[in-house]
Amino acid sequence: MFIAIRDLRFARGRFALIGAVIALMTFLVVMLSGLTAGLGSASISAVRDLPVDSIAFAKPAAGQAVSFTGSALPADTVGQLAAVPGVTAAHPLGVATTQLENGDAAAAVTVIGTDPGLLPPLTAGRTPAAGQIAVAGALTKDAHVHVGDTVTLGGTRFTVSATVEDTSFSHMPTVYTSVDTWRQIAHTDTITAVGLTGTPTHDVPGVTVVSKSAAFGAVGGYSAEQGSLNLIRLLLVAVSVLVVGSFFTVWTMQRAGDLAVVRAIGGSRRYLLRDALGQALLIMVLGAGVGAGLAAVLGLLAANVVPFTLSAATLALPMVVMIVAGLVGAAASTRRISTIDPLTALGASR
Repeated sequence: MFIAIRDLRFARGRFALIGAVIALMTFLVVMLSGLTAGLGSASISAVRDLPVDSIAFAKPAAGQAVSFTGSALPADTVGQLAAVPGVTAAHPLGVATTQLENGDAAAAVTVIGTDPGLLPPLTAGRTPAAGQIAVAGALTKDAHVHVGDTVTLGGTRFTVSATVEDTSFSHMPTVYTSVDTWRQIAHTDTITAVGLTGTPTHDVPGVTVVSKSAAFGAVGGYSAEQGSLNLIRLLLVAVSVLVVGSFFTVWTMQRAGDLAVVRAIGGSRRYLLRDALGQALLIMVLGAGVGAGLAAVLGLLAANVVPFTLSAATLALPMVVMIVAGLVGAAASTRRISTIDPLTALGASR
């Protein structure tokens, strides 16, 4: 990397500028990745954390997809599915949105009625009995709800018997209770869906079974939200390839004469390509590292205000993608000068 290091020292300002651009774009991609993951978790964590393999919904109309809001099953569907070969356990699931009121405080919540075995881990209190509820930890801050309080849900008062680890459904904190109590809150005699452990070997009339991960799309707005954010991330990466490729194209053209001399005195095409990619890799690693570091710090602060998830998938993966994308752009820009005849390049640079 003799030529690459010499160029970096000779044109510090230019490389510092492209490094800053790379850092900024990496910062944007990491922040957007963390926000995408955070919003996704805020939408489907209550479903994601269910200890089941698949979820059964009421069969939708032709051309429609399954959804929690559009599904209603008779209560005896649980027993029917439990008797299907391949199913080791079936659990009723009731999902409804309502308002939780605790004195002057209020919050929109998603109430989930199910068996005690499907509740998230308790952080305080005990498993709710009939007429009792367990609330997600976020509600202790949002609505000042604590174990032992009496709150109003759907016009009826209930005692808070426990708090559980934070989960949410469609960006609303969750409240857990028994199925019978849920029916009282939702004013219905049906259930929304059935959580299944195991894989049913044949269909049940009027029921559609999907995997738990496929059931994420049954949460209203989740697919559209994630699709939009992922498209923006893809466009940012594409712009990064174009920016880095353009920079190295211009830089390679400006030093075409130097590279032609190297070729004329015996430098191989592989040497030139390796030198250019080494230079690009160094700039990309430094720029992406700075951008990812800044995003990590700001992301930790932002997590207290907005749904932001900082993990290897949202930090390291976008950084690696940015580095690879930059190398692709640099390789494409360098290929022309590494394959050109040295005499032609020398003549063009005169």
